[in-house]
Amino acid sequence: MGFQFFFSFFLLLLPTFSSSEYLGNNLLSNRKVFLKEEENLSSYAVIFDAGSTGTRVHVFHFDQNLDLLRIGNNLEFLAKVTPGLSSYADDPEKAAQSLIPLLEAAENVVPEDLHPKTPLMLGATAGLRLLEGNAAENILQAVRNLFKNRSTLNLQSDDAVAIIEGTREGSYLWLAVNYLLGRLGKKFSKTVGVVDLGGGSVQMAYAVSRNTAKNAPLLPQGEDPYIKKLYAKGKNYDLYVHSYLHYGREAFRAEVLKVTDGSANPCILAGYEGSYTYSEVEYAVYPPKSGPSYDACREIVLEALKLKAPCSHHNCSFGGVWDGGRGSGQRTIYATSSFYYLPRDVGIVDPKSPNAIVRPVDLENMVKGACGKTFEDAKSSYPLLSEERVAFVCMDITYQYALLVDGFGLDPEQEFTLADKIEYEDALVETAWPLGTAIEAISSVPKFERLMYFM
Repeated sequence: MGFQFFFSFFLLLLPTFSSSEYLGNNLLSNRKVFLKEEENLSSYAVIFDAGSTGTRVHVFHFDQNLDLLRIGNNLEFLAKVTPGLSSYADDPEKAAQSLIPLLEAAENVVPEDLHPKTPLMLGATAGLRLLEGNAAENILQAVRNLFKNRSTLNLQSDDAVAIIEGTREGSYLWLAVNYLLGRLGKKFSKTVGVVDLGGGSVQMAYAVSRNTAKNAPLLPQGEDPYIKKLYAKGKNYDLYVHSYLHYGREAFRAEVLKVTDGSANPCILAGYEGSYTYSEVEYAVYPPKSGPSYDACREIVLEALKLKAPCSHHNCSFGGVWDGGRGSGQRTIYATSSFYYLPRDVGIVDPKSPNAIVRPVDLENMVKGACGKTFEDAKSSYPLLSEERVAFVCMDITYQYALLVDGFGLDPEQEFTLADKIEYEDALVETAWPLGTAIEAISSVPKFERLMYFM
């Protein structure tokens, strides 16, 4: 079962034995199963997350109840290389070779005798989605060949190396976060919503009421529906999920620069002049002679956000997209990826903290000061930012605030959680979609039976 398997994966899985072989109640009781000592159902999964700015490998270790087990001192093994696969659009073999250090590291984590039983998968996200022609498929095929020829891990099918669609990415993340928080099995209003800001796209996912799901707008055939149905630990969930392509951090910079179309842009810090390249298109980057302005930058960001795009539904977000109704499943929000990295790097969040509770207004207060700095001053003020990122700090923070407040409808004073990692069993696990994918991969083992699945 690979990424092409349309959202029919199992989340928590338990072994199928006769009642004489385990103690406890039946599977639907949600109680743990105690197996005979000689039965070892410990399982690993190796998941590559090929993002637009880099590739990460995650290695997870599960027991027979699909509870995470430690790998050394941590509950996952994580390593990263840069740049992302999409940077090698003209050299697919070099793209594949960039993964060799990660592959070797993962193989060293998994016991050698379990290699043939350990699923190996790669999900490519927005970076590859945006490549033109056959470039993305050529890279994916080179990666498949690398995995087949150099690894003893179990590449279950060619579909195990593929582009993971944004709605699937958002759904896997929702599962992972609610799994780590222990919210699965509770009523939908007790679950948390997730919003994930990547390089090329942003995903929103949260559980909605049955009535909201029943009245969800229908999309044209071939497009992913707004609602995914999930059965999890005795509960049926209707999950609103949407992926906004071109609204990731790097992609949206290009959208903002398109608005000014080669002219001076008030989101760029004084004293900086250069260019920005995204998806093989180069844009001129320089501020007005009067310098940057938060108010002027915000106007351009809102225009690029397409808040006034035609929308045939009630309750729209931006770009003509239905927002899911903004019900109680969105009351508590966990924001991940670049939503966490930027506030951390500009000092809103303690760099040593894996998560933090903030408000959108905290971003607005920070950006008003950031937009007033010169490029040279900002380099000193934000030492955690690379020089290239410093030039866009006014634009990037303005966008995050506008996306949350104007796009997704959060109140400026509403608290939400920026989360890079979540504590689980006295350890920290990254808040990312590969955990949900790892569970899907392990679910293909015949001796497990499903307790959670998408319909």
